[in-house]
Amino acid sequence: MNIECLIPCLFGGLGTGEILLIAFVVLLLFGGKKIPELMKGLGKGVRGFKQGMNEITDEINRPDDSGSESKKD
Repeated sequence: MNIECLIPCLFGGLGTGEILLIAFVVLLLFGGKKIPELMKGLGKGVRGFKQGMNEITDEINRPDDSGSESKKD
């Protein structure tokens, strides 16, 4: 599947008017005070996900020292 075509196909039909209408509806549903709290929570979630991915990558790339410990016994 061609990923370069996927993104414009998903968001290509949205114009400025539609985006403003969606933003207005979200503002009406959640209110002006709730939106910053939602974005803060979303940011913390993304930061936690990235940190978890970095920890997994570090663990995978870390040399395995378990073989040298078993030879000492």
